[in-house]
Amino acid sequence: MEIILRLYLLPYDPLKPIVCYDERPCFLIGDSVEGLAMKSRQVAKEHYAYTKHGSCCVLAMVEPLTGKRYVNVRRKRRKKEFALYMQKLAELYPQAEVITVVLDNLNTHNFSAFYETFDAKQAARLMDRFNFVYTPKSASWLNMIEIEFSALSRQCLNRRIASIGELSNEVIAYFKERSEKGVKIVWEFSRETARQKLNRRYAQVNIQNQKFKLN
Repeated sequence: MEIILRLYLLPYDPLKPIVCYDERPCFLIGDSVEGLAMKSRQVAKEHYAYTKHGSCCVLAMVEPLTGKRYVNVRRKRRKKEFALYMQKLAELYPQAEVITVVLDNLNTHNFSAFYETFDAKQAARLMDRFNFVYTPKSASWLNMIEIEFSALSRQCLNRRIASIGELSNEVIAYFKERSEKGVKIVWEFSRETARQKLNRRYAQVNIQNQKFKLN
């Protein structure tokens, strides 16, 4: 956790960008009965019955200090999709010496995905571009992309969307607008705050950490 919190304190360096990445599953839901259109002083209404059209996955990243974003929508989230996404991410930062990616411990989120998708030479070249930093188990809230997914859920995906094509168009347009506006994320949870609020966990590691506990 402190490794990630330290990363969030670092000043912006175009040669060493820090991005936050994750994936969000989405169910494709349609209407089985057409709803009532919106009228003056009335909201649109939908019927309780719906149809299922499978699922897909939103793969996205955000660079908190610049507001830069990149999103992709795929049917699945296997190692192949992860590797292809990272390949595209590397292309977005051609001048970067190393790209640090904050991500969770899903079993597809590792360098083996590169070797199972590309030949060894290409996989090694791509691996050299990245530094993966993993969130602790059950601590995905440390990944700032979760803030972005929360906003996406409330502002874009808060209604029924029946096809992957429609969902893709909506999500890409949403991320494109936020990226063009340079909507940044201000992170306020510091290492000092963590040592106080999570003091019980710190004390389990080393009893000396009790000195950081709030009185």
